Amino acid sequence: MSTTAEYVEKAESVTVNDWTRSIAPVLQLSNLTIASVNRKGKIVKELVKEVGFSIYPGEMMGLVGESGSGKSVTAAAVMGMLPKTLRVTDGEISLNGTNLASLSEKERRRLRGKKIAYVFQNYQGSFTPFLKIGKQLVEAVRSHESVPLQEAKAIALEWLHRVQLPADRVYESYPFQLSGGQLQRASLAAALMMKPSLIIADEPTTALDVLNGKQVMDLLARLQKETHCAVLFISHDLGHVLKRTVRMAVMYGGRLMESGPTESIRSNPQHPYTQMLLQARPLVTARIPGKLTVIPGEPGAITDQGCPFALRCPFRIEPCTHVPAMTAIGKTHLAACHMLHTGGEEIREAAVGGQTTQSGIWR
Repeated sequence: MSTTAEYVEKAESVTVNDWTRSIAPVLQLSNLTIASVNRKGKIVKELVKEVGFSIYPGEMMGLVGESGSGKSVTAAAVMGMLPKTLRVTDGEISLNGTNLASLSEKERRRLRGKKIAYVFQNYQGSFTPFLKIGKQLVEAVRSHESVPLQEAKAIALEWLHRVQLPADRVYESYPFQLSGGQLQRASLAAALMMKPSLIIADEPTTALDVLNGKQVMDLLARLQKETHCAVLFISHDLGHVLKRTVRMAVMYGGRLMESGPTESIRSNPQHPYTQMLLQARPLVTARIPGKLTVIPGEPGAITDQGCPFALRCPFRIEPCTHVPAMTAIGKTHLAACHMLHTGGEEIREAAVGGQTTQSGIWR
């Protein structure tokens, strides 16, 4: 069986299309568009627009962007858990080659928990507060597999142990008797014990302290390698994404701004939004900065047409009133910015006096 490192090595030596043909993705989004609808089913506003990416076996892919970028809505669409006020209006979501839109709700329910698992941001909402953890894990196992009670219990205890919890005690505990870190570990056990093809981890460390957050991410990475599942890691924490993921995608205003190998985006960001996100992350250095770098403009400001970031972009030009197409930078790195076609380096230098950092990020 190939390792994640081998997938990455292969990705760097072939084109995206060649990679897609040679290794089947676990999850593939094609031109996904999600809109809010009124009571009559009429489209009110598009929230996610023409999003497309793939995740491969054994790979952890990061999805980043400010609040309101459309990350969690995209994940909810994959799970088939959009509220009634939202609807997929275009595009396709495929899991292991199966178009999820072609499945009935009953068939989608069979996939949840077995083929697709979700680790929630709010660990307190992962479990029903009035039932013991063990009972809930056993019910989850038996809802997908026809196994005796004792076998289901053995599976639950094994996975509680694998996420480094005192299995017997946690099995007999109610959720309120566990700490936040313990509950998030138990939710990891619940997500992984059916050995799904895909795990969606939506801000799994947000409600935890730094130490517990690191331990949860270490666990997720280790168990992912053991089960060889794919992980879609949604986070505001660029530090976690840059450290943990093989590839990443950056969203703003419901659109993809940039995607590609994480190291390529870290060292050579092409979209102004990606550059500013990287600049804005706090770094531990010997020298205390005079002030923190911020992204200009009002957070969440989105244009009605064209590039959604245009209202906040200090480098906007006339073509930004039209939606930019994804452009290849190298073989696997893509960005949606008009400056890639119109002398972007000269425009940036004119705007900021030509000052760049060693990493090539314009300040």
